[in-house]
Amino acid sequence: SRALMLRIDCPYCGTRDEVEFRYGGESHLSRPQPKVDDAQWSDYLFNRKNTKGVFFERWCHSYGCGQWFNVARNTVTHEILKTYFMGEPKPEIKQ
Repeated sequence: SRALMLRIDCPYCGTRDEVEFRYGGESHLSRPQPKVDDAQWSDYLFNRKNTKGVFFERWCHSYGCGQWFNVARNTVTHEILKTYFMGEPKPEIKQ
């Protein structure tokens, strides 16, 4: 079977092919304060959610405008449910 290419709606440029973008991992993470213990720092660096269903990610339009933005994507179907600007809160997405 052939893998289907995602079509991602850059909030700055519009819809483009997946090859123009770079995945940046889980979004809405907060860096811990400088004086956290080793266990908290290690958790921040190495542990990420592995969600089955709606997942919130960061993407960069690296071969376009160069801007970072957030994507709500279903990890089972790969359907992109919403794209939105960095700094905006997580949207409520019904599964």
